[in-house]
Amino acid sequence: MSGSFSVFARELKLAWSGGGGAALPVGFFAAAASMTPFAVGNEIGNLQIAGPGVMWIALALASLLPMERLFQADLEDGTLDAYAGSGVGMEGIALAKTLAHWIATGIPLAFIAPILWIMLQGPPEQVLFVIGAALVGSLAFFFFGSIGAALAAGLRRGGLVIALVTLPLYVPTMIFGAAALYAAAGGGDWGQPALLAGAVSLFGIATSPFAAAMALRMAID
Repeated sequence: MSGSFSVFARELKLAWSGGGGAALPVGFFAAAASMTPFAVGNEIGNLQIAGPGVMWIALALASLLPMERLFQADLEDGTLDAYAGSGVGMEGIALAKTLAHWIATGIPLAFIAPILWIMLQGPPEQVLFVIGAALVGSLAFFFFGSIGAALAAGLRRGGLVIALVTLPLYVPTMIFGAAALYAAAGGGDWGQPALLAGAVSLFGIATSPFAAAMALRMAID
């Protein structure tokens, strides 16, 4: 446990000391959602119809951007080999690195979501729910994305592999998350789809470190 915490602390420090590590995903998220009026028109009804779905697609793609370097840099400079020889379980390493990168990038994504929600004519009284939904959704996206990142470690054009592996895993979270936002926008019951999205997120947290660890062991060998 102490070894995994050391990895977590190191990764969090590197993510924050890098300066602007979250800038690209946050900028992409904001830009993608901001283009919606150009595609569907600026009528309030059109924005309310398209907004929740567009936000979840943009959040998923923005969460995918940091995945290519999640394990690649450590594999290239030998850090993963050092971790493997230190006695720290590879599952703990995968969990620690993914959680650290989610804190550094996923949380900023969640906190910009209410601005985009209001811009897309979502009801302002639901902004706290939007933050919570984006936190849960980005958590699922990062942990499922870690599987693709581990599989692509050491491969050329790994970003393509990550997208092919990860995007199908994102689908349940996107479906339930978008359903929850549509219900919140329409004043309906968002509880059930939100709980289902949370269940998918918990499943990703529980299983993805093991899948990522298996892929990392193969990459090291």
